Amino acid sequence: MTIRKRLLGALAAALLAAATLTACGSGSGSSSGEEVRFGYIGDYNGTSLLAIANDQGLWAKYGLKADTKVFTNGPLQIQALGSGDLDFGYIGPGAMWLPASGQAKVVALNTLGNSDRVITQAGTTGLAGLRGKTIGVPQGTSGEMILTLALQQAGLTKNDVKIVPMDASTIVSAFSSKKIDAAGFWYPAIATIKKQVPDLVELAKDSDFASQLQFPTAFVAGNDVVTKQQDKARKVVSVLRDAMKYRSANPEQAVKLTAKMLKTDEGTVAADAANNQVLNVDDLDRMTQDGTIDGWLSKMDQYFTASGQLKQSVGPKTYYTGDLFTSAGRS
Repeated sequence: MTIRKRLLGALAAALLAAATLTACGSGSGSSSGEEVRFGYIGDYNGTSLLAIANDQGLWAKYGLKADTKVFTNGPLQIQALGSGDLDFGYIGPGAMWLPASGQAKVVALNTLGNSDRVITQAGTTGLAGLRGKTIGVPQGTSGEMILTLALQQAGLTKNDVKIVPMDASTIVSAFSSKKIDAAGFWYPAIATIKKQVPDLVELAKDSDFASQLQFPTAFVAGNDVVTKQQDKARKVVSVLRDAMKYRSANPEQAVKLTAKMLKTDEGTVAADAANNQVLNVDDLDRMTQDGTIDGWLSKMDQYFTASGQLKQSVGPKTYYTGDLFTSAGRS
């Protein structure tokens, strides 16, 4: 079965489950305005700007009302964008191959991630020790990305290990119960595993590969939203820009608001935030204009092409709407 078919099946379940979560449909705090259906992942990267927008009344400021739904990963949101069930969403670096293949537009970069890890049970002391191990990984995500890079560094291929595709919640339980030997996974979920397996070993992290790749997280939109609902797209990007400015100026309050939206403790969110580099609006404007971001994305395209996930990129200038992002700052 192809990844796309698996994701379509999982999408239906995810949308049904999302409707029952308290984090879903959290809205903007305003009772009127043009509705925006926005997906996110329940961590600092995926939630902080939405939490700020809710608290600061940014949706209402731009005549919008947000209907937010939580997802477990980026690929599911890309599928929801394509089917018209979402207008906007959030993805980590491991899902960037999907907009690169033309399935969505990147409307704003968010952070540079360092949350991904290759973890293993105690006793494995190096990447070469993964040979023959059973490794759980959420396919099409940054968990698969960090695992692929780590195997390459160790001179191993996926044929040298046993890859088991799993969703995020299954990895938590499977690793904790020692049903898998290792995982390509991420924080804050790894912190949950550590409560059950305090002696787990972290073999690799994103920053180990910084000389090869940057790991940007991003906000994405459906292709039709960008081309056929340009006013809505511009307003949403304006909300994101305002929220970015607030987050950069008020990091501690951003953690508090994120913890409130996620209904979790502030310490967990603060630890999650510490794994990532927040990108501020001024830097994003500059890096959009000087080609830095296109360079990051081009290198990711090369990685995804080499890994076989991407047959051919449509090109960063096609899928990253940098002009939209920078022009929203002049509105």
